[in-house]
Amino acid sequence: MDYGARAQLTDIKGCLRIGAGPQEARMAENTRHPTDECAHSMPRRTFLQAGGSLVAGAALGLPTSAKARPLPYGDYAAQDAVGLAALIRKREASAAEVLEAAIARAEAVNPAINAIVLKHYNLAREALAKQAPQGPLAGVPWLLKDLGIYLKGTITTGGSAFFRDAVAGFDSTLVERYRRGGLVIFGKTAAPEFGQTATTESRLWGLTRNPWNLGHTSGGSSGGAAAAVAAGIVPAAHASDGGGSIRIPASNCGLFGLKTSRGRNPHGPYATEGWMGLSVQHAITRSVRDSAAILDISQGAEPGSRVVPPVGAANYSAGHREAPPKLRIALWDTHIYGLTVHPDCLEAVQRTAKLCESLGHGVEPAAPQLPVAEMGMAMGALTGTGLLVAIRDREKELGRAVTEADLEPINWRNIQQAAKRSGEEIYRGREALDHVAIVLDEFLARYDLILSPTTAVPPPKLGELSLDQPYEKYMLAAMNASPFTSVFNMGGHPAMSAPLYWNKEGLPIGTQFAGRFGDELTLLRLAAQLEEAAPWASRRPKL
Repeated sequence: MDYGARAQLTDIKGCLRIGAGPQEARMAENTRHPTDECAHSMPRRTFLQAGGSLVAGAALGLPTSAKARPLPYGDYAAQDAVGLAALIRKREASAAEVLEAAIARAEAVNPAINAIVLKHYNLAREALAKQAPQGPLAGVPWLLKDLGIYLKGTITTGGSAFFRDAVAGFDSTLVERYRRGGLVIFGKTAAPEFGQTATTESRLWGLTRNPWNLGHTSGGSSGGAAAAVAAGIVPAAHASDGGGSIRIPASNCGLFGLKTSRGRNPHGPYATEGWMGLSVQHAITRSVRDSAAILDISQGAEPGSRVVPPVGAANYSAGHREAPPKLRIALWDTHIYGLTVHPDCLEAVQRTAKLCESLGHGVEPAAPQLPVAEMGMAMGALTGTGLLVAIRDREKELGRAVTEADLEPINWRNIQQAAKRSGEEIYRGREALDHVAIVLDEFLARYDLILSPTTAVPPPKLGELSLDQPYEKYMLAAMNASPFTSVFNMGGHPAMSAPLYWNKEGLPIGTQFAGRFGDELTLLRLAAQLEEAAPWASRRPKL
C-alpha cells in the first residue's frame, strides 16, 4: 500500500513541477499544450481512456503508424520479458509484432479486469516506427503505473479526479532508463487515489479485478500492474511500494514482487526519494529473472541522491543465478497489531518454511521487537502530511481550492487531519523510521532473512478496502493488509513476495522474505532457488 502522497512545488525554468506521491516524481505543466483544446472538447473519461496522450492518438485525429501483425498469443504468452527480448534479438519476432500481441491481449481481457486505464498504443507504435529499441530488453512491451512516474506529454492521474487532466512536462528518470534498456511503453495501469489503500478501486477508474477471481481485489496500490501481468497482457510491469504496494498485489495475483532497498532506483529528476524514504519503485513480474533484468537497467544513483544502498550486484541478471549459501531465516508469523493471521496465510508461510529447510536453509521462530505505537504515529503523520502537500500544490496549479467532492471520503478526512499536525509530529514521524531501521539492522545481524506472510488475510473481496466507506470499517481491513509489509518500507530494507501457495478457493497467497539493507542479491538468489524447486510460471488464471 502506498499510503499517501507528497508533493513539492518547484519553479524550475519557469515550469510548475508538481510531484505527487509516496512514489514521488512530478506532474508538470508549463502552459496549455497545443492540443489541450482538442483533449477537452470530448468527455474527460473518454479522452483519458482513448489514449491519455496529448501528442498522439487516433482519438484526437492525429496520424498513426501502421499496425504490424501480432505475434501469435501462444508464442507471446510462453515467454517472460527476457525471453521476448531474446526472440526479438534473434529476429524470430519483431518488436512491432510483440507490441501488437500485447495490445491484442489487452483489448481482449482488459474489459473484464480493468487493469489498463490510459492507452498509449500509438505512442508506442510511432516510437518503434521511428527507431528500433536498443538495450538488453529491447522491444519488450511495458506498462507504467498511473501514479508517481511521468511520461512527457501524457496524463498521470494518480487515480484521482483532482489530477484527471494533469499532463507531464518531462520524463521521469526511470522512464529514461526504461527506454534506454529497450522497454516499449504502451499504457498506464490503474492505482487507487494517491495509492492510499491496498486495493485498486477509485471513483475515477472504477474497480480493478483479480484475474483469479473477478469478485476479489488484485491488491493495491499497484493492482493494475499485477492484474495486467497475471492476465498475460505483459510479462512484467512497473510498480511502486510505499507500504506494500508491490508485494501485496503480487501476493494477491500469484506473481513475484520485489521491493528494493531505499535509494536503489531513482525518483527524479526533481526528487531524490519517495515520500521521505518510504516509497520505492520497481516492478511486478512473473519470473525472478525478469525482476533481476529490470533492476539492472533501472538501478543507480542520480544527481542529488544521498541515500545510496551498498552495491549488491553490478549485474543482477548474472548474480542471481548463483545458489545462495545456507541461510539463517527467522520465521515471523504473529500479527504486529495483535490480530489473528488467517489460517491460509499461516499455511502458506509454514509450507514455505519447510521448502526452505528442504533446500538446506535453517528456519527458526523469531521476530523483531518493533516500536509499534511509534510506527503507527509515524505512518499517520508522514502519509497524511504528504497527501496534504500534494493537494496544496495541485490547488496552486489549478487556481482553486480542493473541495470534498474532488476527493474520496477517506482522503478528504486525511487531509483535514493533516492540516492540524504540528512540525514536531512530522519530525517525530521521520525519526521513527530511523528507529525501525536500527531495530531491523540489529535483528538481521543475527539472521540473513526474515520470512513472514505477505498479508494477514487472503485477497479480500472488492469493496472491503475501498476509500469510499466509513473510516473505522476501512481501518480494520487495512490493518490486515500490511502488518508484515510496511515495516520494511520504514526501515528501507528490501523485501519480496513469492507465489508459493494457492488456497482451496484457488486464490494465490504469497509469502514474504526481507533482507539486509542493500542486499537484494540474496533475496533474488533465494527466489530463483524457490522458483526452480516449486515452479509457478505455469499457474495462470483462466480468462
